[in-house]
Amino acid sequence: MSRYERVMEAFVKTPVGGWLAINVANPIDRRLLPLTNGKFGLFLGQPVGLLETTGARSGQRRQTPLLYLDDGERVVLVASKAGAAKHPAWLHNLRKNPEVTFLRRGGNRGTYVAREAEGPERDDLWARVNDLYAGYDTYQERAGSRRIPVVVLEPKKSPVATVA
Repeated sequence: MSRYERVMEAFVKTPVGGWLAINVANPIDRRLLPLTNGKFGLFLGQPVGLLETTGARSGQRRQTPLLYLDDGERVVLVASKAGAAKHPAWLHNLRKNPEVTFLRRGGNRGTYVAREAEGPERDDLWARVNDLYAGYDTYQERAGSRRIPVVVLEPKKSPVATVA
């Protein structure tokens, strides 16, 4: 990790840094990532992609920039909301409508089916996302009794054509 990345990570772990990431950086990245086809976001050096969900009540498309972990074809997300007491809205949306799209850094956009990791899989992924960004343990402490979900996006398989 570069010095800049270490400083940014330390800052974003703070309550003020987490608030700025959610309330300032996310609205900018929500516009910047699609304009640059996922190549540029405010958190330089970090894999930030754009999750697109369908609103649970409104049915409207919602976009949320998120730090993510590449896991082969899968994408791993953390519903931390910087350690807030409540889950982020995007988690509620994908629980209701698990088919999502995700734009990875570099322009790779795909359609996925979302699910929450549980048991040993969650434990393994939690350790891996903390290697990516050490702030998640801090966020879990801040979240109190709320267990921060780890979400796995599996590529949506195209239907197989049958020959009659």
